[in-house]
This record gives sequence, C-alpha cells and structure tokens, in this order.
Amino acid sequence: MKTFGALLQSGDWKGEKHVPIIHCPDKVKANEEFDLKISIGDAVGHPNTLEHYIGWFKVFFLPEGKKFPIELATFVFGAHGESEIFTKPVGQTTVKVPSTGTIYALSWCNIHGIWENTKELIVE
Repeated sequence: MKTFGALLQSGDWKGEKHVPIIHCPDKVKANEEFDLKISIGDAVGHPNTLEHYIGWFKVFFLPEGKKFPIELATFVFGAHGESEIFTKPVGQTTVKVPSTGTIYALSWCNIHGIWENTKELIVE
C-alpha cells in the first residue's frame, strides 16, 4: 500500500510550473503578524484553462519539535472557465506563530497531481 506522501511531487519552482511558491519573510518575531502568500507559475507560467488548471492550495505549519502540522489555510479556485471566468491561483493570509518551524504548501493540478514545497521560518 502506498502512503499519501509517496504521491507528492516536488521540484524547483523556478523550472517547474506546478510547485507552490511560499512568499513570506525568512525571519519573524514571535506572535507578530506577517503576510503569507502562496502562488504558482511565477517563473514558468501554468495554464489556467478549462482543461488544465490548479484547483487548490493547502498550507500547513509544523512547529519545531512537534509531531503534527497545523493547517493555516486552504485556497480553492473553483471557476475554471464557467461562464468564461477563470481565477488566478494566488492565496494570501496573515499569520502569527509563536515559534520556529516549517511552512508546507501543497498545490493540486487536475492533470499533474499534487505538488509540494517547504520553507523554514525562523522566529526570533
């Protein structure tokens, strides 16, 4: 039996259009708000058509030394050409965390599956 983790794909977002890009500071102060943005296709554009699209992002934070991640956000892009309307896959939220940890981002492409990326976040 495969684990879910075996289904995740990754790569360098500068050369792979499916990898979610995590935009946030490298360092933040404990419990102070910061902007967290997730996008895709910043360097290599991803199609956004009825046939080929990014359907969602999920974002988690795993505090250092903890076993389980905390879900920070889910962004769903549901239009996909309905009435000729398309949504650009970008999500933004404001977050505050008490300790250092890792941000995990997942993106789902209807053709190419689920892609992951991570970013270490240092809390001073």
